[in-house]
Amino acid sequence: MATTIAVLGAGSWGTALAVSLSTSGHTVTLWARRPEAAAAMARDRHNPTYLPDVVIPGAVHITSDLQEAASGKALWVIATPSHAVRTLAQHLVPYATRGLIVVSVAKGIENETMLTTTQVLGEVLTPPIPGEQIGVLYGPSHAEEVAAGRPTTLVAAAPSLSVAEHIQTCFMTPSLRVYVNDDVLGVEIAGSVKNVMAIAAGMGDGIGYGDNAKAAIITRGMAEIQRLGVAMGARPSTFAGLTGIGDLVVTCTSRHSRNRYLGEQIGRGKSLKAVQAEMQMVAEGVRTTASVRALAQRYAIEMPITASVYAILFEGKKPRDAVHELMTRSAKQEDWLPHPLEDPQVS
Repeated sequence: MATTIAVLGAGSWGTALAVSLSTSGHTVTLWARRPEAAAAMARDRHNPTYLPDVVIPGAVHITSDLQEAASGKALWVIATPSHAVRTLAQHLVPYATRGLIVVSVAKGIENETMLTTTQVLGEVLTPPIPGEQIGVLYGPSHAEEVAAGRPTTLVAAAPSLSVAEHIQTCFMTPSLRVYVNDDVLGVEIAGSVKNVMAIAAGMGDGIGYGDNAKAAIITRGMAEIQRLGVAMGARPSTFAGLTGIGDLVVTCTSRHSRNRYLGEQIGRGKSLKAVQAEMQMVAEGVRTTASVRALAQRYAIEMPITASVYAILFEGKKPRDAVHELMTRSAKQEDWLPHPLEDPQVS
C-alpha cells in the first residue's frame, strides 16, 4: 500500500532508499541539509557526492526545507549520521504527530549518553510519537547495490510487531526483501558495533595479514558483539541473523565499506585525522568505538578487539603492537557464553 514518506538525510543510504521506495509507488520526499545540494540534485537528478552513477527518479521530490519535507507524512526515515540524530529530532518535534511511524537507518551509539538511535528518537519525540512506533531498518546492505536494484535483505525491528510489519510492507520490493524482528536493542547493537569490527578487519587488510586474520576478527568480533548485547538484555539469537553475522560479514569484507576502508588506511600507516580528512562519507565506527568501549566498562564485559581499536584510534597504539597483544593474551575457552554455575567472564 502506497504511503507518504520523508527520507531525512541525502547521503548515500538516504538517497538509495528514496530511489527504492519510489519504485513501489510511494510519495517520497528526500531532504538534504544543504540548500545548494538539494537544488543541484533536484535539477540534475543525481547525487554527485555520494551516488554519482544513480539516477534519482523524477517522482522523488527533493528539498532542503525541513518543514516541507516532514509535514503531513505517514513515515519518516532518519538517514543522517548517528551523531546528528538528536539535533534533527529536536528540529522535527513541531511536525510530529501521533500516527506517525519513524524508522532509523542510522547505525551508531551516541557518545554522551550511550543511547542507540531509537532510544535517542524516543527521548526527543515521545510524546507525541509513542515509543512503539519508532523502529529501525538494519541489515547487510550497501547503498550502491540497493540503488542499483541488486538483491538485498534487511530487518525491520520495532517494539510492536505490527509496526515492524508495516515498515516491512513499505520497504519490500522485488529486489529488497525485509524480515521483521521485535528485538530492537539486539538489532541496533549488532548493526552498530559491527562497524568497530570492520575497522579492525580493515587494519588487518592494510597491514597485509590475509584471510586467516580476517576470519578470526569476524568470528571473535561476533563473540564480542553478542557478549555485549546479551549483557544489555538482547536475545542471543538476533546475533546469528541478518543484522548480526550478516551485516558483520559484509561490512568487514566489502570494498564499499567505509569503516573497513578507514581501518585499511590506518593499517597502512596513515593517521585517523588524515584518513577522515580525505573521506567524503562518515565512518560511523570511529565514534561508535568510543561508545562501545564505555559500554563494555559499564557492563564489565571483556571486549579485547574493541579495546585494541580504541587504543589505535585514540591513544596512538601501533596496529602491529595491538595485534601482538591480542595474539599473546592468556589462553581462553572458545565458548564465552556462561553455562549454569560458571563464571560469565570465564573467557
